[in-house]
Amino acid sequence: MSSPLILVNLKTYKEGMGNRAHMIAQAAQAVSQESGVTIGVAPGYIDLHPLCHHFSIPVYAQHVDGCEPGANTGHTTVEAIRAAGAAGSLVNHSERRLTIADIEASIRGLRNQKLISVVCSNNESTSAGAAALAPDYVAIEPPELIGSGVSVSKANPEIIKRSIAAVHAVNPNVRVLTGAGIQSGECVKIAVDLGTDGVLLASSVVKSKEPAAILRDLVSKL
Repeated sequence: MSSPLILVNLKTYKEGMGNRAHMIAQAAQAVSQESGVTIGVAPGYIDLHPLCHHFSIPVYAQHVDGCEPGANTGHTTVEAIRAAGAAGSLVNHSERRLTIADIEASIRGLRNQKLISVVCSNNESTSAGAAALAPDYVAIEPPELIGSGVSVSKANPEIIKRSIAAVHAVNPNVRVLTGAGIQSGECVKIAVDLGTDGVLLASSVVKSKEPAAILRDLVSKL
């Protein structure tokens, strides 16, 4: 079994920009090397290129558009994040919802550029729908628990079980992450024991004064 993925979304928190983004990425790289657990970060676009070139951990975009390069002002193409050095991108995060057509276009663009797609969903039916598009990962994030400090792996383990079953019934090759309220090693262990391939989280790491300590706790039970 491959190492679980811990993916830290820096969002647009002020604590996740500039020097702080570098601090979090440095902590993620150190803890990943210590533990053998894959830890990635998803910074804002301004920090994407420097983090990709200063650190060896996987760095993801927070969003990517499925449009072709050309006259698409204000969009971010797959080619652009690939040139920046990104490993892949989140798609359809709860804070950046897309249409089915746009999700499919983003996944297709990422696949064509050999980049990893992490499609976010909020329940088992949308997880199954996402799996039909054959992304690399589907990340389950019940929106009511995002940023709540209440872990989905503790508050609603059944949605994890049902979503994994729904995803694998459609496409057994799609890996599953769980997110929303993940904040401790116990949360991560429960999620992995339930059958997921890792976690997607944000505030517990990004807002911490000591992100390395939080990351060490997150991997401590794996």
